[in-house]
Amino acid sequence: MFAVSGWAQYEHAPATYSTELWLKAEAGDAVAQSNLGACYNFGRGVIQDKKEAVKWYKKSAEQGCSGGQVNLGACYANGTGVTQDYKEAVKWWTKAAEQGLALAQSNLGMLYYLGFGVTKDYKEAVKWYTKAAEQGDAGAQYNLGLCYYNGQGVGKDEKEAVKWYTKAAGQGYARAECRLGWCYAYGQGVDKDEKEGVKWINKAVEQGLAEAQWALGVCYDYGKGVGKDEKEAVKWYTKAAGQGDANAKEALEKLKSK
Repeated sequence: MFAVSGWAQYEHAPATYSTELWLKAEAGDAVAQSNLGACYNFGRGVIQDKKEAVKWYKKSAEQGCSGGQVNLGACYANGTGVTQDYKEAVKWWTKAAEQGLALAQSNLGMLYYLGFGVTKDYKEAVKWYTKAAEQGDAGAQYNLGLCYYNGQGVGKDEKEAVKWYTKAAGQGYARAECRLGWCYAYGQGVDKDEKEGVKWINKAVEQGLAEAQWALGVCYDYGKGVGKDEKEAVKWYTKAAGQGDANAKEALEKLKSK
């Protein structure tokens, strides 16, 4: 899942503050307003000012610019430059999502999944995840796979889960790489192939994902796709536990009690 404290921002194109950009924004160019908001939000060519970012995102959003809408929604979701308000995030992400912006669809799906600003509704989450996933949004592809894997908002279907994990993993999405590896290691929704499982888990490990470090520890602990090696298992459990992974902490306790 995406970190709830860090909803992503959208940019039409990476922008740096310039007089030309400011003049376009002042003249009412909605895309320029959204990009100017990003300049203030990230401090690109101008002193960082989150409140000023919100001001320009709002001008853009109120003109119907999907980029401005998704960014204003992210500010409300994160409490950046404005008081955190998930209902406002839902409002603006819905507007952008209905225009077909994949990031907004993915974020909106997450709000329905978590029940933030709306009543929790897995079916509605799946609806928006699917729209974003079909446009190639890696986060939505992973989350949609998770819904199929768990049978949330849709019938449980491990093969369909693997399909979406594979698409997201192919884009380098670490959580999907880890989940895909786990599916291969245990033959869930795909023919069991422990070495293929370790390959994908390692890809996520290379990105520092704690869950993947724990999963790799499991592989060494039980000799799945690699030679059984308790020292190596402890090494990876320890790394994952150091990032707060509860499964890794439990695994270490079990090894200590042997």
